[in-house]
Amino acid sequence: MRSERGAGTVVTMGVGLGVVALFMLAMPLYAALAARHSVSAAADAAALGAADAASGLVRGHPCDVAVRIAAENGVAVEKCRVDGLVVTVTTTRLVLGFVIAESATAGPAGSGAD
Repeated sequence: MRSERGAGTVVTMGVGLGVVALFMLAMPLYAALAARHSVSAAADAAALGAADAASGLVRGHPCDVAVRIAAENGVAVEKCRVDGLVVTVTTTRLVLGFVIAESATAGPAGSGAD
C-alpha cells in the first residue's frame, strides 16, 4: 500500500488556487459593472445640467455645461443634442480596454424626456 501522506496539502492547495483564480476572473467584471453605473450617473448629471442651461436656469450653452459636468465625473461627452429645452447627452469612459457608453435625456416635465 502506498502512502497518502501529503495528499491533504495538495488538495488544499488546489482548492485555494481555484478560489484565487475565480476571484481574479470576477474582479474585472465587477469593476466594469461599477464603471457602467458611474458612466450612467455621469450621463444623467450632464443631461440634467445641460437641460438647466437650455431652460435658462444655469448660464452657458447646454453642451458646454454638459462637457464640464461630465469631465468633473471622469467621463467624456461623445454626443450632445439640444432640441429646444430637451437635451440628450452620450458619455463614454475607457475601462479595461473597452469603451463604455451611456446616454441620458433631460428636459421639462411633460416634454417626453422623463
